[in-house]
Amino acid sequence: MKKMLNKYLEIKEDVLKALMNNESVVALESTIISHGMPYPKNVEMAKKVEEIVRKNGSIPATIAIMDGKIKIGLTDSDLETLAKAKDVKKVSRRDLASVIAKKRLGATTVASTMICASMAGIKFFVTGGIGGVHRGYEESLDVSSDLEELANTNVAVICAGAKAILDLPRTMEYLETKGVPVIGYKTGCLPAFYTAESDIPLNLRADSVEEIAELMIAKEELGLKGGILIANPIPKEDSLSASYINSIIDEAIEKSKKENIIGKDVTPFLLAEIVAKTKGQSLEANLALVYNNALVGAKIAKAYTELK
Repeated sequence: MKKMLNKYLEIKEDVLKALMNNESVVALESTIISHGMPYPKNVEMAKKVEEIVRKNGSIPATIAIMDGKIKIGLTDSDLETLAKAKDVKKVSRRDLASVIAKKRLGATTVASTMICASMAGIKFFVTGGIGGVHRGYEESLDVSSDLEELANTNVAVICAGAKAILDLPRTMEYLETKGVPVIGYKTGCLPAFYTAESDIPLNLRADSVEEIAELMIAKEELGLKGGILIANPIPKEDSLSASYINSIIDEAIEKSKKENIIGKDVTPFLLAEIVAKTKGQSLEANLALVYNNALVGAKIAKAYTELK
């Protein structure tokens, strides 16, 4: 199995060295680069996230699909290619084999980044927000594959909660049904992406990175399958007003329905609408929470490695 995987994995030298030396490594997705932000802000963001991870004691590994390979760690040239190309495929679990076989350029989502990180032996993954149960689920049955991946793949995901465009209570119910531990980092409620707080309480809270590392080690030693979700709130100074952002989200959702936007096109459509309606405020908040997640994720990975 490992030999077959080597055919498809291309691990950057510093990432490989860190993995071989049992040093802390943090995976990063690439959809946020190709589909989340305009050029050159996307490259600036990607490089800054990697820099934050390094400064906090871990090695960054941005993941993408290039030339028939899963690249675990990207060069500056790779980042530029991903950021500028117009035909980048958004790759989730269902797309992974096809994009690799056809040697297409692909950006990994939360689900596929978890898969690829696990293949490479990386235990931690930093993102902005996860996907979840979409609003209007009773009509569309639209649930992100991120949730199923969290139920099955042994990677700890550090995020600012699920994206605020989703049905957050149903998303939490789904995770509970699947037995995924959701840990609030220095919070007792679920962060709502653009806002630091929501009215959804969490069962688990940790006030230090060491607590999270200890829980993860115990989970592994007990042989419990699946991931861990670490919900890290956006810094309060960068948080948007809940009433303000929710009214804009509601408007964007109504527009998506009128224009019959469905499936995987819904999320990028809504996020673009929100950026336009907030005149860039949501984008700045998105950047702030991603940087904060990188800082906390790198520290958790470092604490885990030291405890192990």
